Amino acid sequence: MSSMDLDAPPLKSLLLAIVAVLGLHVLAAIALVAIKTPELKPEPKKEMSPLEIKFVSLPAKTVSTEVEKQTVTAKKEIQPEVQVQPAPQPEPKPEEPVKQPTETPVKQKEPVVKNVEPKVTPVIASEKSRPDTSQKVAPKEPLPKPKVDNSAAEAQRKAAAQAESERQARKAEQEAQTRAEQEAKRVADAKAAAQAKAAAAQARAEAEAAAALAQSNEPVSFTASSANWASAPNFSFPERAARRARSGDTLNVVLVLRVNKQGGIDNVRVAQSSGNPLVDKEARRQVRSGKFKPFTKNGVPVVGDVTLPISYAVP
Repeated sequence: MSSMDLDAPPLKSLLLAIVAVLGLHVLAAIALVAIKTPELKPEPKKEMSPLEIKFVSLPAKTVSTEVEKQTVTAKKEIQPEVQVQPAPQPEPKPEEPVKQPTETPVKQKEPVVKNVEPKVTPVIASEKSRPDTSQKVAPKEPLPKPKVDNSAAEAQRKAAAQAESERQARKAEQEAQTRAEQEAKRVADAKAAAQAKAAAAQARAEAEAAAALAQSNEPVSFTASSANWASAPNFSFPERAARRARSGDTLNVVLVLRVNKQGGIDNVRVAQSSGNPLVDKEARRQVRSGKFKPFTKNGVPVVGDVTLPISYAVP
């Protein structure tokens, strides 16, 4: 046998040790199972005793209590008399002359009466000092309430209200002025728009009329004062007509001229004769040598009829 076999413990002792350990574990498990879990008992509810509320009424004031209070107050108001004792004088020495002390008035101290509410105690008073309780005790008059001067606050409130009203008035005035300006602007804009519309309509109508006149050849009547000559004719008395007239006479003839859009004379007719056919014929021939500036209506050249009077002086 080797040295290792001698040092190893025997197999029997190992088995015994293992069995002992297992037994201990089994006993511990049994003990744990056997232990009972303590049951938790609920605590009993504490019942609160009901609260008792008592109303304590104050004792009514009796006439005797009021009288006793007045008696105590009257006693306190009586000032005790203070007796003034003279100060002790020192004995004079034989060497020095005796000095007479001067009396100094001692100020009488007034007792301080504290406003302490006295305890209600029975007061034994004599029959003479005891007040007559048969008479009714007059009720105490209530103290007047202190007056508070609210004039400054009232004035300040009035000033603030006035300032607020003035501010509201200024605001309303500004709003009214703004509305008036807006209304005036709206009216002016509407008027300007209406005028522009009317002007545009008038211009359109004039343009349409001008276009119609430009396309139309219907003559428009004009006076001699509105006629402007581009080249004026030379009117002279015909010599052939002098045989039938007297010297110094004036022969008047009225002609109606048809003037085209270019200012030329297309037709001449005698509206009023001078009484001499030669003068009428010569007037018609002479007037054709002239030319007018075109007659216009609304800026458009039109055909015009012009009434032209001519006067001839017989040489």
